Amino acid sequence: MNLPKTYSPQEFEERIYKNWVEKGYFKPIIDKNKKPFTIVMPPPNITGQLHLGHALDNTMQDILIRWKRMQGIPTLWVPGTDHASIATEVKIVEMLREEGLTKEQVGREEFLRRAWQWKEKYGGRIVEQLKRLGSSCDWSRERFTMDEQCSKAVRRFFVRLYDKGLIYKGDRIINWCPDCRTALSDAEVEHQEEEGHLWYIRYPFKDGNGYVMIATTRPETMLGDTAVAVNPDDERYRDAVGRTLILPIVGREIPVIADDYVDMEFGTGAVKVTPAHDPNDFECGERHNLPRIQVIGEDGRMTAEAGKYSGFDRYDARAKIVEELKEQGLLEKTEKIVHSVGHCYRCDTIIEPLISKQWFVKMKPLAEPALKVVADGEIKIVPDRFTKVYNNWLENIKDWCISRQLWWGHRIPAWYCDDCGEITVAEDEPERCSHCGSGNIHQDEDVLDTWFSSGLWPFSTLGWPDETEDLGYFYPTSVLVTGYDIIFFWVARMIFSGLEAMGDIPFEYVLIHGLIRDAEGRKMSKSLGNGIDPIEVIDKYGADTLRFTLATNNSPGNDIRFSWDRVEASRNFANKLWNAARFALLNMEIDRVMEIPFDKLDMSDKWILSRLNKLIKEIDSNLEKFELGLAATKLYDFIWSEFCDWYIEASKARLYGGSKDEKTTCEIVLRHVLDNILKLLHPFMPFITEELWQQLPHEGESIMMASWPEYNEKLDFEHEEKSFNILMDAIRSIRNIRAEEDVPPSRKVKVIIRPTDEEAMRTVNTGAEYIMKLGYVEDVAIVREQPMEKAMRSVVLPDMEIYIPLADLIDIDKEIEKLNNDKKKIESEIGRSTNMLANEGFVRKAPPQVVENERQKLLKYQETLDKILDRIKTLTE
Repeated sequence: MNLPKTYSPQEFEERIYKNWVEKGYFKPIIDKNKKPFTIVMPPPNITGQLHLGHALDNTMQDILIRWKRMQGIPTLWVPGTDHASIATEVKIVEMLREEGLTKEQVGREEFLRRAWQWKEKYGGRIVEQLKRLGSSCDWSRERFTMDEQCSKAVRRFFVRLYDKGLIYKGDRIINWCPDCRTALSDAEVEHQEEEGHLWYIRYPFKDGNGYVMIATTRPETMLGDTAVAVNPDDERYRDAVGRTLILPIVGREIPVIADDYVDMEFGTGAVKVTPAHDPNDFECGERHNLPRIQVIGEDGRMTAEAGKYSGFDRYDARAKIVEELKEQGLLEKTEKIVHSVGHCYRCDTIIEPLISKQWFVKMKPLAEPALKVVADGEIKIVPDRFTKVYNNWLENIKDWCISRQLWWGHRIPAWYCDDCGEITVAEDEPERCSHCGSGNIHQDEDVLDTWFSSGLWPFSTLGWPDETEDLGYFYPTSVLVTGYDIIFFWVARMIFSGLEAMGDIPFEYVLIHGLIRDAEGRKMSKSLGNGIDPIEVIDKYGADTLRFTLATNNSPGNDIRFSWDRVEASRNFANKLWNAARFALLNMEIDRVMEIPFDKLDMSDKWILSRLNKLIKEIDSNLEKFELGLAATKLYDFIWSEFCDWYIEASKARLYGGSKDEKTTCEIVLRHVLDNILKLLHPFMPFITEELWQQLPHEGESIMMASWPEYNEKLDFEHEEKSFNILMDAIRSIRNIRAEEDVPPSRKVKVIIRPTDEEAMRTVNTGAEYIMKLGYVEDVAIVREQPMEKAMRSVVLPDMEIYIPLADLIDIDKEIEKLNNDKKKIESEIGRSTNMLANEGFVRKAPPQVVENERQKLLKYQETLDKILDRIKTLTE
C-alpha cells in the first residue's frame, strides 16, 4: 500500500486531472448503436472569475456526466465561453480610460484588436478554474461564441429569420441605458421596488373652464406630452374627451383622448401621454396618430425639445419642473409611493425608455412552438413549477430588440446602400447593393444582443450550420443545467432557436437550480462582503470538499445556504473515507478482484452487501430524478455510519484474529463494498475516489471509466439484514446506557437479554459475539424470564429487553456519596432562591423578568433534587 497517513488533496488533485486529460478520458467514442448523453455547458463570460454559482452549476453537470459515462453511454460535455458584449466592452473602455483615451479616439478596428488581446490574456482564466473543480469536459471541443464556427451560425440564423420576415428594423420604444449607451432587451432590465413620488398636476383647459388633474411619477417627461388619455368608460371624463388642454410650462395645445389602456383606479384616472418615453404611451400614440417629442436624450440629459431645460440631467430637470409647477399653482399634491423601477442589469443605471430605430425579432411566431413543446412534454422543466415562469414570459412576450450600440460582439450582417438607401442582408460581405448594384455600401455599426448567439449554443457548438458528425449524433442534447434567474434570458431563446434552426428541441430536460446564499440566507454580493471565492476553498480544502458541500442540501430549484460549518463537515467526511480505505488496505492481503464466496459469508457480510445493494438502486433512482442532493446525503449516511461505524468495526475481529478463510472472506467483502462505494461517490468526489481506487485491487485504468454499480437480486439478504439491524439496536442501547453512566470503554459490563420471541432469540444467540465486541460487554446472558434484581439499568426494544446490573456500571458506594454531595448543593440553592422570592422588597422592586427567571430556577432546582433523591433510593435498595 502506498497511501499517506493523512488526506491531503493538494498532493494529488492536479496530478490526477492532468492524467485524465492526457489519457483522453473526457472524449466520447461515437457509437451509432447507443443513444448518447450530451450536455452543453452554460458558457461563462470571458470577463468572469469562478464564483460559487459557476461551481454549483458545473458540479451538477459533472455529476450527471460522470454517472452516465460510467454507465457505458457515449457522453459529451461541451465547454465554452461567452463573449459578453456589454461586460467586455466596459472592461476595454475602462482600460482605455486609464490611458487617457476613449473608444472613439482609437477607432473601431484598434478597439477590437485590444478586445481580442484582452480575451486571449484573461478569457481563459475561468476555464482553468473550472479544471481545478474537476470538470470532465471534452476540452478538444471547447467553443467561444465569437469563434469562426459560432459566428458563421449567427450570420446564417440572422439571414434565415430576415428572409422569413421574422427580423425587421423599425422605430420602437426600447430600454436604453444612458451609462452603457446601448439598447437593452426586456430580459436585461432588472426591476427593483423603490420609494418614489406621485405628483398630481393640473392641466388647464384651453377655454379657461377648469382643468384635468393627472398623476405621474416622472414629471420631467411632461415636456414631451402630446395628449391626456382617459378610459372611455370613465363617467368622470365623459365631457372632457375631445377638448383641448394647455400643457403646463410648455404652453402646447394637447387633446383629451379616450383609450382602453387607461386604468381608472390609478391616480386620478387621467394619464399624460408621452409617446417618446413610455412603451404604453407609444402604442397609444400609434393608435391615435400622436406626434412623438423626445425630450430626454441617449445621454440621460434633456434635449433641445425641452426648451429652457435643455442640457439638464433628467433628475435635475425633474426637481426644477416640480418647483416651477408649485410656483404656477399647478401642483395639487405629492404622495409617497413604492413602485417598480427598471435598472440596467450590468451597471444598475435606471433605464430610459426611448424611441429608437433598432433591429427586432418578431416573437409571436417563434414563441408558439416553444410553448407547445413544453406543454406536450417533449421538454421537461425540473422542477415543474418553473414551467409557469417559462410560459408566462413567452405568452406575454414582446418583439425582441436584438441590436446593441456596441463594438464588441457579432456585427449585424446588414449593409446600407448610399445611393438607393436599401438594405442588403447577407451571410458574407457583399461587394454591391443587391437592389441597385451600387458599390457604395456600408455595414450597420451595431452588434447583436449577446443572447442572440447564446441562443444557438446547443447546435452551433456541434457544428451547425454545417452537417457535422457531432451535430448528427449528439443533437438534441440531453440536459440543460442552469439557474432560475436566466430562464427567459437563455432557456426560452435556446428552445425557439433550436426549433427554428434544427426543427427539433435543443434538449430533453431543463434542470433548474437555485442561487447560493450565505449562512443567513442573504444573497452574496460585494456590498455585503459575504462573497466566497471557490478557488480559495479548493486551495484550502480540495475540490472534492467544495463539490460535496454544494451537492448536499441541493434540491432542484431551491436556493442553497453556504456555510463554513458545512465545508468542514464535507472535509471531515473525506477524512473519514480516507481513513476507512487506509484501514482496509492495511489489513488486506488479497491483491486481485475475487468472487464473493456466498457460502462463507457471516451475518455482518450479508447485512452490508444487502444494504449496499439497496443503496445502488436508490442512488440510481435519485440521479434519474435529478435528486443529486438526496443521493449525496444517502451516500454520506451509508459510508459514515453503516460502512465505517458498523461494518468496519464488526470486521475487526476476523481481520485481527479470525481463521485464514474468515479473514479472506472479510477482505473480499471489504474490497467489494469499498470498490462500489468509491464508484457511487465518484461523480460527486472524483479526485479522492480515483486516488483510493487506484490503491485498491481493481480492474481497468481509471475509476471514471469503470462500470457503474448495478443492483443484483443475489445480494439481497433480507433475513440477515433484519437480524443485524436488531443487533445494532441492542448495541446502541448498551452504548447509550454506558454513556449516561459515564462508563469508560475499558470497563466491561455484563448484559442480560430477554428476547421477545424465538426469532429474536436465534438472532441474539447468533450475534452475541457482535454485542460483546461492539458493546464492550464481557458476558451476554440470554434469558426467557425477567430478572428479579432491582439495581439494574434497563431498556425495552421491539425485539428484546436489555438489563445491565448497576454494580457493573458504577461503584455504588462512591456514586451514593457523590449524589449526597450534589443533594447538599441543590438544597442550598433551593434555600437561597426560596428566601429571595419570599422577600417582598425583591419581588416588588426587581424587574418582572428577573423575578420570573428566579421562579424558573427554583422549579429546575426542585426537579433536580427529585431526580437525585430517586437515584439515591434506587442505589440504596
